Amino acid sequence: MLNMLNMLNIVAPLFAVLIGLMPAAYACAEGRNQKILAIGDSLMAWNSVGNGSVADVMSMISGAEVVDRSTIASFLMTGGIDRQYSEGDWDWVVANGGGNDLWLGCGCRRCENSLNTIISSDGRSGMIADLLLRARDGGAKVIYVGYLRSPGIDTPIEHCKADGDELERRIELFARSNPDIYFVSLADLVPFGARNYLSFDRIHPSRIASFLIAERISELIESQSRH
Repeated sequence: MLNMLNMLNIVAPLFAVLIGLMPAAYACAEGRNQKILAIGDSLMAWNSVGNGSVADVMSMISGAEVVDRSTIASFLMTGGIDRQYSEGDWDWVVANGGGNDLWLGCGCRRCENSLNTIISSDGRSGMIADLLLRARDGGAKVIYVGYLRSPGIDTPIEHCKADGDELERRIELFARSNPDIYFVSLADLVPFGARNYLSFDRIHPSRIASFLIAERISELIESQSRH
C-alpha cells in the first residue's frame, strides 16, 4: 500500500501537467455540436483558475460548448443553484448540489428536515427533483453528479458521510424513475489514502479529480449521444 501511495505522489504532478497540455484533438466527435450547461457548487467550480474545473475539462474532452454557471459555496435551499439554471437550447444540463445545505446548513446533524426539503425519502419530490425535472422538461438530458468520498483520509467533513450517502441514495432513486435523467456517482473515484485526489483543504477535488470527474460525465454523455 505504501508503494502505491508513493507512486501516486510521483505521478500526480505529471498528470496535472498532462491535463493542461491535453490537445483539442482529444475531443470526441459526438460532443462537438452539443451545448452543455453546468450548474452547482464548488465540486463543479473548483480549479476554474487555470481552466481546470470540471466544466473546463468537459469542454476539452468533448469539444462541446460548455457554459459554466457553478459557483463556490452555492446552496440549494437558499435558491442559489436553482437561479443558475435558465431555459435555453441545452443538449445537456450537468448539475450537483445539496452538500453545503447539509454541511453548513444543519451541520450534518439532525438534517432530516433539510434532506426531505432537498429530496424526499422515496426520491419522488423535493428541490433537486424540481430543478432536474425543469431542466429535462426544457428539452435537455440531465445529469446529477454526486460527491467525492475520501477513504483512508481524515477530512473536515467525515461526519457528513451518512447524510451524504442518504442524499445520493434518494437522488439515484429519482434518476432511475425518470427518463433522460442520470445519476453519476463519484463514491468510488478516490482510491484509498490518495490525498492527491483532494485539494489542500481535503474537501474539494484536486485538478486530477476534476479531470476524472469530467471524464466520467463525458463518457456518459458520449454513450447516450449515440442513441
